[in-house]
Amino acid sequence: MKKERRVCKNYEFSSIIQNRQFVKSTSFVCYYQKKKEEHARVGISVGKKLGNAVHRNLVKRQVRSMIDSIYNFEEDYDTIIIVRPPYIKKNYQENFEELKKDKTRIEKKIG
Repeated sequence: MKKERRVCKNYEFSSIIQNRQFVKSTSFVCYYQKKKEEHARVGISVGKKLGNAVHRNLVKRQVRSMIDSIYNFEEDYDTIIIVRPPYIKKNYQENFEELKKDKTRIEKKIG
């Protein structure tokens, strides 16, 4: 996932989360908002409950890999993906399918 396709700034994370449009599953909470730039962007947040910095960075790399496979960045919305603690108990493929379902649910809500 290229850097220009990421939500990096804290105020951007806050504005998308404060919009309060979200989809929840066991491993992820996906907040979304209409995009502000010409391409869609995605932000990832992994809390300290998932482990130390090394483990959280591993989770972020895995989620970025999932995003590269699922998103084409032509969507009409920016997304913040918050990884929840049950993520650890599932394997990569289960989490991948769950994230794919969450993206489908977002697209159904947007129309």
